[in-house]
Amino acid sequence: MEKKIRTVLGDISKESLGFTYSHEHLWCCPPSVQKDRDFELTDYESSLEELKTFQSIGGQTLVDASTLDYGRDGNKLKAMSEESGVNVLGVTGFNKHIYFPEWVQEESIEQITDRLIYDIENGMDGSDARAGILKSGSWYNLVHPLEDKVTRAVAWAQKETGAPIWLHTEAGTMGQEMLAILEEEGVDMELVAVGHSDRNADPYYHLKLAEKGAYVQFDGCGKVKYYPDSTRVELVKNMLENGFGDKLLISGDMGRKSYLHAYGGGPGFRFIKTKFIPRLLEEGVTEQQIQAIFYDNPANWLAKF
Repeated sequence: MEKKIRTVLGDISKESLGFTYSHEHLWCCPPSVQKDRDFELTDYESSLEELKTFQSIGGQTLVDASTLDYGRDGNKLKAMSEESGVNVLGVTGFNKHIYFPEWVQEESIEQITDRLIYDIENGMDGSDARAGILKSGSWYNLVHPLEDKVTRAVAWAQKETGAPIWLHTEAGTMGQEMLAILEEEGVDMELVAVGHSDRNADPYYHLKLAEKGAYVQFDGCGKVKYYPDSTRVELVKNMLENGFGDKLLISGDMGRKSYLHAYGGGPGFRFIKTKFIPRLLEEGVTEQQIQAIFYDNPANWLAKF
């Protein structure tokens, strides 16, 4: 039987996924330790408007990567999916140790694993919207002991549920180390995507991740404060020219008010579809390769239920 993809409205076929952004944010409220409240997206109508914009340009599926330590709300995600007609995937798991609630220190790996499994099998945040992805993260050039702990819980939950895994890497560091923890726990690397990889604009590093079997995600498109998109284009070409076009995911991670048009910022959800993809095509990436990055690869990564 063909595996399904778990959205907040239920399981769908791979063919139903369509054009996909594999890491964005619709609703999130990081804890008070995060002093920059630009990261807080809690205006329902603005987030819905941005999602409808995505739908209007041909977007069919969006992964909301907000975790249980980052103000996730399964009820809001379900309502936005219903109102917009866009498939929305929710995430269970963790961002990075500075956001962790106190119970992460107190509970056992088994107890944390049970929480994650509940979100996948029953629903998130008191809703019946089930999570479709597991997430863990690390710090800048460091895997904190609590991050190691929850990453092992994520691995245990993955083996119990089959759910795919997405990894937060701070500034693109520690991707290989995080994969090593998951591998030690028996997780198949084909199930894992390493996020923010383009923040570390090192072609060698990206190939090493892909050689392990993991998906490599670039999610900084349009954020020229880090470096120009010309660099990202070359990073994309590096993956394609080395035979890893089937391991590449691209999204925007527009997780700030100042990134979203509906909140008064930019470049917004329009950017990749209307500007970055046309640029890739102009610079020699083929339509077939675009199809793989935004349709086939997300479907193959996410279809695990």
